[in-house]
Amino acid sequence: MGSASSRDHLMKLLEPVVGAEGLDLEDITITKAGKRRLLRVVVDRDGGVTLDDVAEVSNAVSAALDADNVMGEAAYTLEVSSPGVDRPLTEPRHWRRAARRLVKAELRDGAVVEGRVRSADENGVELDVAGKPRRLDYQDLALGRVQVEFSRFDDADEGDDDGDEG
Repeated sequence: MGSASSRDHLMKLLEPVVGAEGLDLEDITITKAGKRRLLRVVVDRDGGVTLDDVAEVSNAVSAALDADNVMGEAAYTLEVSSPGVDRPLTEPRHWRRAARRLVKAELRDGAVVEGRVRSADENGVELDVAGKPRRLDYQDLALGRVQVEFSRFDDADEGDDDGDEG
C-alpha cells in the first residue's frame, strides 16, 4: 500500500475511533525514524485537549491499529498530540477555536489582514482589525495562522492599574 493510500486508510479507520472519544482527528503523518516508523496522530476539540484525553485516545487508537493491522508487522511508534500554535487555520472549527486570538490571514488576492478573531461560523470569520469589525468569507481566505503573543490582551487588562500612589 502506498503512503497516500495508507494515510487515507488510517484516516478512515481512526476518525470514528477519535470521534468516539469526543475529539476531532486533525491530521495523521507517517515518517521513517531509523528502522522504525513514527505515526503521529493529531487530535483537537473545542476547549482544548488534556493529557488525560491524549492518553485515552492513544489507547483507543492503539487498539484499533492492532485490530486492523494497517501498520503491518514492522515496528512503529505511535505519538498522539494536540496541534501546535503554528498549525494553519484551514477549517471553520480551527477559526472558532481561535476565538479572541490574534491571527494573520492571507487572502486569495494576496492581501494580508491581521486582527483578533471575534467570531466564526460555517461561512466565515469576523476579525477585529484595529478596533473595527471585518468579515472574511472562507472562500476568500488562503491561509490563517495564530500569532504568538507574549502578553495577551486579557492579561494586559489585569495589570493595567491607572491608580497613582505617590
